[in-house]
Order: sequence, then structure tokens, then C-alpha cells
Amino acid sequence: MSRRRQADKRSIAVDAKYNSSLVSRLVSTVMVSGKKTTAQRIVYGAFDNISEKLPQVSPVEVLQRAVDNAKPRIETKARRVGGATYQVPLEIPNDRQMALAIRWMVDFADARKGTPMKDALANEIMEAYQAQGNAIRKRDEVHKMAQANKAFAHFRW
Repeated sequence: MSRRRQADKRSIAVDAKYNSSLVSRLVSTVMVSGKKTTAQRIVYGAFDNISEKLPQVSPVEVLQRAVDNAKPRIETKARRVGGATYQVPLEIPNDRQMALAIRWMVDFADARKGTPMKDALANEIMEAYQAQGNAIRKRDEVHKMAQANKAFAHFRW
């Protein structure tokens, strides 16, 4: 960590098609090796699949609700105190909550082998929208870990 100064927070450009910064963050998370157009094709294809399955709801609203459902509120961080390492539960800033939720959805979609990425991403977003699936299970694991280590909460600083 730098001792000089805090890094400036850069603003995230909105997506051209859906005019949403959340979609832009999703595209950036899906992107591999700087191939942004490929990532956009995957995300927009996933949105097309979502709009076919749920025609009455906007795909951006589905994504927003899926991210809200998958956001972890609290996590554990390792703190070293007197030669022992404790898992200390800490509240997570809103920006990190969103980053973790999006990352989990993309990672679990990528882990679904045998299906195209756009279909896997659409399925993962739909499952998180319905408060089930791998990203929700991961959030529950993180919350359970923080709950189990609540006794070490006094070590946070």
C-alpha cells in the first residue's frame, strides 16, 4: 500500500447502449485481455436472453436486482495480533460490495463449462435475480464466516 497519498477514484463511464454505469462495470469484469467488443457482445447477448425470458422487465433492472441480492454486507479480513492471525469481521464499502457481487456472478458463469458464456451469464444473473444460485450461496458463506468470527470484532481498527 502506498504511503504517499490516497489514489483518486475514477468515475466509470456509462454504457453506450443501456446508458448505465452498472452495465459498464459488468462489461469490464467480463473483459479478458482488453477485448472490450467481445465482452460487450457477451453481455448484450446475455441481456437479449434475459429479455426473452422476462419480457416485462428491463434487463438492466434485472441486473440491478441480481447485484443487490448477491452483495455481501460484511466480510472477514485477516488481522495479525500478537503472533496470532484472527479473521476479523468488517463491514464492506458499497463500491466493494458491488464489485464482489459482479465478480462472483461472472466467475461462476465462466465456470459453467459446455455452455456459451452469454447463456451462462444470463443464467447466473437470472438465478441471482431470483435470490438463488452460486453467487447467493457464496454471499451466504461469507456472511456465515463473519458471523462465526464475531467474537474477534473488537480487533477491528
